Amino acid sequence: MEFKRELTLFDVINIVIGSIVGADIYIASALTAGLVGPFAIMIWVIAAILASVIALVFAYCSYYVPMVGGPYAYVSAAFDDFYGFLTGWSMWIAEMISLPVFAIAFVRYLEYLKPLGYFQEIVIKALFIVVLTTVNILGVKAAGRVNDVLTIIKLLPLMMLIGVGTAFLITHPAVLAANYLPFVPLGFSGFGTSLVLVFWAYAGFELGTLPAAEMQNPRRTIPRAIAIGMAIVMILYLSTNFVVYGTVNWKVLATSNAPLILVGTILMGSAGALIMMVGALVSVSGSDESGTLGTARLGYAMSIDGLFPKAFSIIHPTYGTPVVALVVQGCIAFILSIYSDLTQLISFAVFNLAFSFLLTCCALVVLRDSSKKALPGQNFLPWVGILISLYLLFATSIFDKLIGGLVILLGIPIYLFFSPKQDIRHLKEMFLSEEAIFFRQMERKNRYLANFIQIIHRGYQKVRGLFRDSSQNQ
Repeated sequence: MEFKRELTLFDVINIVIGSIVGADIYIASALTAGLVGPFAIMIWVIAAILASVIALVFAYCSYYVPMVGGPYAYVSAAFDDFYGFLTGWSMWIAEMISLPVFAIAFVRYLEYLKPLGYFQEIVIKALFIVVLTTVNILGVKAAGRVNDVLTIIKLLPLMMLIGVGTAFLITHPAVLAANYLPFVPLGFSGFGTSLVLVFWAYAGFELGTLPAAEMQNPRRTIPRAIAIGMAIVMILYLSTNFVVYGTVNWKVLATSNAPLILVGTILMGSAGALIMMVGALVSVSGSDESGTLGTARLGYAMSIDGLFPKAFSIIHPTYGTPVVALVVQGCIAFILSIYSDLTQLISFAVFNLAFSFLLTCCALVVLRDSSKKALPGQNFLPWVGILISLYLLFATSIFDKLIGGLVILLGIPIYLFFSPKQDIRHLKEMFLSEEAIFFRQMERKNRYLANFIQIIHRGYQKVRGLFRDSSQNQ
């Protein structure tokens, strides 16, 4: 049974925005203020540029490979199912880890109204996950419409904060200057940590590529949705943080668990605090709904290729949705929401995302067609994306590198177990006869390491050509 193609451009734009704008904007402002002071506004600018590069790479990949599964499909088409699986596996881990983050954040914001006991928190987390999972099981059209509504509602409080806050800062320039100066009071030692944290606030655009089989004209819809969605998010984030850092001193922000509620209280009193609290709850719900929609499609894509349990490819006979994948990830998200720490979840998710971004950028190097003039920058953007991904991997903690690396390596035996027998024999040969496989791979275009070697060779030839041209012109 196939998916129903019911997602429009408007739906996919809202999936992109809904996946990105979540709890991050409501908590990251305080965390970055404590690391770099008012200079944090520049971190948001830099992270926006870096995320836009990766988003364009995803958009261009989706043009060449408009298939369900997103990065898993791109890397599989460019290289091999083995590398495609590692990409999909690392992204699936990252997205699975992100889902409980929103359940935890939802409870924390809800406690602004009334403190909750331990068992009350567990019940609310369970209800939160069950409701969003049920909406996604009822059908992609229903999930898309719910996400549209949540996205629109959660943007309204931020737009109100931006409007009122901008007017306040224009009429109180002394407050603006006092809160932004000195601009770099803590130096740049916290730059890397801040950038990783803020980059995660922009992550989520990749989920817009996953339900391609349920979109109307995905080759055209996905690139446009990512470009429009990212532009809206950038404007929203930068405007919001300009108001936040200008309204409240960075030292006060650094001690706040709910910085936007603090700013809302200063600008609009108790009504402003209530508005921002409701906005935070809706924002978190919208992000988790988008994440649930996209993550299930990634597991489905790997399952139909025989690289994940067959149960993940079971489609509901009535609603046409991957029901088993949705239920399994809902159960995992609930368990993690009980026993995991919010900060650790976010940091670990970034490491796995960066690894999948790295392989996706490498895929575009192979997939690109220079004759496609409608895709500007496709010849150099993947190389920039590779550098960005490597920096993000470097900037994560030692714990993330060690555990994240082990989790990614864990994907190899999973691949060996589920992969078709022919692929397993090929992988065994690669381990048993390294020298023989090396020379054989060099002669095959679409097998394992050959494409990666070709990438390096192409890059070397281009750099060599640039030096030769410059020497001839001198």
